[in-house]
Amino acid sequence: MVLMEANRGKPVDVVAGSLHIRLAESADEVRASQRLRYRVFCEEMAATPTAQQRLEQREWDSFDEYCDHLLVFDRQKTGAEAVVGSYRLMRREQAARRGQFYSADEYDLSALMAYPGEIMELGRSCVDAAFRTGSTMQLLWRGISEYVFYYNIDIMFGCASLPSVAPEQLALPLSYLYHHHLAPPALRPRAVDSRYVEMNSIAVEDINLREAKRLLPPLIRGYLRLGGFVGDGAVVDKDFGTTDVAIVVKTDWVTEKYYRHYRLAGESARE
Repeated sequence: MVLMEANRGKPVDVVAGSLHIRLAESADEVRASQRLRYRVFCEEMAATPTAQQRLEQREWDSFDEYCDHLLVFDRQKTGAEAVVGSYRLMRREQAARRGQFYSADEYDLSALMAYPGEIMELGRSCVDAAFRTGSTMQLLWRGISEYVFYYNIDIMFGCASLPSVAPEQLALPLSYLYHHHLAPPALRPRAVDSRYVEMNSIAVEDINLREAKRLLPPLIRGYLRLGGFVGDGAVVDKDFGTTDVAIVVKTDWVTEKYYRHYRLAGESARE
């Protein structure tokens, strides 16, 4: 078991062995996360960078300055190379200052916007190839859980991607998600009409459950394990070379799990 130590004075500040997770505290740290995003999304995956992004070796957009950037640092390194994991987080008031959530270009978020509690958009999740282990992902979820506690967030949502711009090749996993994990109407985003791709192309009785689950990317499987739902309709994102689905997660289960595993354990250790 990895020993984790938390500093309660910040929304997120946890040390786990050689790793440290907290929010970015400077423009340089945000730029370091953008360089990590460039390596993962543009060099490893199929995202198409702009000429300026290619020149600067950074993946960035106009939402970055309004968001919180949750970063995992390798304590054995310094500077930009120390940032080995990243998640971009955006709450209501941050989206209001920007004018919208990032996902609004792909999905009608009216149902979520009408929700009375705090909501948060998750995005730009990436981890350096050398650190793609269970312990790093556990630490990222610990960081998200701490952030959720701090800001009393009820709903997390965002776009999650499947690696293809040909939805017909994704008929099995998309149909599985539609039939088995569709969000209830009160929380259900819907792909905007101009980009809507039907997910329900295979009848529920014809779905090979084992194969459908195998074809889901690990991040989507992780959201589903947390009780996550998907929205209605997929969206092709040619800039990133993916087909996206909207993910919605109520934080009750997440916070309960992490309260039991970490917060209560921490209280016991201090007694």
